[in-house]
This record gives sequence, structure tokens and C-alpha cells, in this order.
Amino acid sequence: MSKVLLLLTGGTICMVRNAKTGALHPADMEVIRHHVPELLSSEIKVDMLPFTPLIDSSDINPENWERMARAVYDHYEEYDGFVILHGTDTMSYTGSALSFMLQNLSKPVVLTGSQLPVGVLRTDAKENLLTSIEIAAAKDEEGNAMVPEVCIYFEDCLFRANRTTKRNAEHFSAFNSYNYPALAKAGVHITYQPHLIHYSPLNSSLQLRVQTDCNVAVLKLFPGITQAVVHSLLTTDGLRGVVLETYGAGNAPSAQWLYDELKNAVKRHIIIVNKTQCNTGSVEMGRYDTSLNLMKAGVLSGYDITTEALLTKMMCLFGEYGDDTELVRQWLQKEMCGEVTIENS
Repeated sequence: MSKVLLLLTGGTICMVRNAKTGALHPADMEVIRHHVPELLSSEIKVDMLPFTPLIDSSDINPENWERMARAVYDHYEEYDGFVILHGTDTMSYTGSALSFMLQNLSKPVVLTGSQLPVGVLRTDAKENLLTSIEIAAAKDEEGNAMVPEVCIYFEDCLFRANRTTKRNAEHFSAFNSYNYPALAKAGVHITYQPHLIHYSPLNSSLQLRVQTDCNVAVLKLFPGITQAVVHSLLTTDGLRGVVLETYGAGNAPSAQWLYDELKNAVKRHIIIVNKTQCNTGSVEMGRYDTSLNLMKAGVLSGYDITTEALLTKMMCLFGEYGDDTELVRQWLQKEMCGEVTIENS
């Protein structure tokens, strides 16, 4: 019998509605088992590990990421896979962070949640949870995990977690992976796409890397942005990295003051990475004149990475390598666990 560890961290999927007041409140393990009795009758043995107290995903922080990563690491040899119940609002951030914290995975770590609480009649929680457990336990003919990476399962799609963005607060299909195809689709059968799955090097062992540095920021460009706003952010005390959200294929205003501010920040060893504001597509530095100044200022290309993945990658790299900004710059231009497609580099 396959064994899966179910981590309950919080979110709507871990809530039930009070029959009298209608208010939502956290559910304990017994309530989850009551609403999803299949957990006990399944051919897969499911053990539960709840966070106490449960955490609203809006309150998730790197300390919580570390706790999740350590839970997987500490129980790694005991289980065939792991499922993490999590709120949807920051799930893409958590999934991205875990992909960098848990290097050389050979077992699935599947995050899932729901748009409706587990006890509601039309809830999507039950299908998301049970399918995630099945994916976490799935093995190929040779006994290897079908999807040995950090993923997000929602509605009927399994995505690489560090490629996802929450796209909808209303529909059940809450997530999308705009620049990378789904790793699996669930219908009557679960259809996997092995050629799209990220596999760790053979005979590699799981590495836990949980040090983070949160001195990073997002600077989103917009028509009319002022020098005072840019200067204020770039001179923030302790700032180490910036995600520069630009237009289209990585373009920015050609104003001299913007070039000067970015160049001076890079000289102060602040790493700035160009990330397009578009959901789909990639940064192409130098394609237009309006991105040449960014190159000259020392801004790096983020290619097709998501903001969620880029921020958490920066946090993890700064946490691990500290003041070695050159090494951080090098890793930001490399693919670590399928988070980015780098072409012609």
C-alpha cells in the first residue's frame, strides 16, 4: 500500500461552515475525515499532519515555508508522496519557494486547495484533495514516482508549482501556468506528460535549503511613474534584489533619470531582474531600443519566469549565498528546477 503524508496548513479547504451562524471556522482532522470518508477507505494510506494553528494564506511567510519543507524532509523516507493543503491566495509563492528549498526531489509534493469549504455541497475540495493524493502516490512501471517535483493541482490540471499564477478568485480553475504546459490532466483517467516533467539527476539525494533573505521588492513600471517613487524604492535600507516589472517583451521608458537610478542601484550591488508584466511570453532584452538602456544599466533578464518564482528564488539565493552577489547573479541566469526557459543565453 502506498503511503502519503497530508499536511494541513490552512486555507478554505481546511474550513467548514457553522450550521447555525453560517460563519467559517477551521476544521480539525476528524472533521476532514468525516467530510472525505474516502481517505479511510482508499487503497492509499493517508496520514495527517496539521499545523497548529492553521494559517490563512495571506499570513504565509518564509518561516512557514521552512516548516513545510522540513516536514517533507523529516518524513521523506516514510512516504511515497506528500500533499499540502493550502490557501489559494499565496499558493504559487509557497509552491515556488518549496521547489527551491527541496532540491533533488524524487517524490511528489502536491499543493492543493479549494474555492469552497470542504463541507459545502458543491465544494471542489473533495475532488482536488483525492486527486492530489492519487497523484502523490502514482508510480510508473519501474516503481518510480510519476511526478517527482513540487506541483499544484487544481480543478483538472496538474502544474509545475513554480510556473503558476493565481488567475481567478471566482471560478474553480483558479490557477494557470501561462508559459509551460500542464504536467497532467485529470478526467476519467489521469493523463501524465512525462516529457514535460522535471527529473532530478540520477542517484542524487534530497537537499534541504531553507535559508531566506526577504530584502527584495517588486517595482512595477507604469506611464507617469516618477523619479521620486523609483528612487525611494531603490534606496530602501538593506535592499538586495528587485523584480522590475516592465512592458511587453521587457521594455521600459527611455528617460535618462530611470537609466541613472537603475545603473546606480546596480553599482550598489542591488540585483535587478527584468520581468514582463504580461502573463504569457518572455523578456527579450535588446529586441527594442527601449530595453537597451536596461541592458546598459546592468539589469538581468528574467526570461519567462513568473513574479512569484523570481521573488522566492531571489529570497532563497540571497539566503544561501549572502553577500556573494556575483554567485546570486549567476544562478538567477540559470534554470534550477524548471522555473524558467532560457534560450540563446
